[in-house]
This record gives sequence, C-alpha cells and structure tokens, in this order.
Amino acid sequence: MIDLSRVKNYYVACGYTDIRRGIDGLAEIVMRQYGTELDEESLFLFCGRQTDRIKALYYSGDGYVLLYKRLNNGRFQWPRNAEELRKLDAQAFRWLMEGLQIGQPKAIRKVKKKCMF
Repeated sequence: MIDLSRVKNYYVACGYTDIRRGIDGLAEIVMRQYGTELDEESLFLFCGRQTDRIKALYYSGDGYVLLYKRLNNGRFQWPRNAEELRKLDAQAFRWLMEGLQIGQPKAIRKVKKKCMF
C-alpha cells in the first residue's frame, strides 16, 4: 500500500521536463540538477510540454514510487518561468492538482492571532 500521509514537502520542478523519463531519470534530476535527496517526507512533481499530464516521484522508505496523472479535460497551471525547484505548501499542492494556479491572489491566508482588545 502506498502511504503518502508522511509527505510534508511538495516540490515542483518548474519549466519543462522530459515526461518520458522514468524513476531513475527523474531521481537523477532531483539529485544532480537540484542537489536534493529523495526522502519519505518529500514528493517531487514534473510536467512536460503538454500540461495535461504530470509525474510525481516519491521515496517510500523501501523503494521509489512513480505516480502519473493525466487530465481528461483541461491543463495544469504549471509554473514555467524558471528552471528551479519550487517548494509548495499543502494548499498550493491541492490547488495545482485541481487545475488552479499555485498562487491564488484572492485566497484568504492564515495569519497570527491578533489581540482584539
């Protein structure tokens, strides 16, 4: 059984990735290009030129898991501005998976509690 409940860090490989790559090719990108290690708390997302499909790479402790998602209708709002690894919070990850932009300018964000009096 694949348990993704331990994932706390969601990373997006901005820009284009050759989506034909498998586990070894994507793991090589994470380690060599971004200098990051795969662990049980991180999920790495990749998208090719066709933005209707993505791949996710996850290390489950005893091996690697490659997840693939293809949308039937619509496209992912993938950040294409740079060749960087961008960290997302859980809310931004949900927005991305729902086809929304990562940065929702009108979303109400949690803030520190203020004294009302």
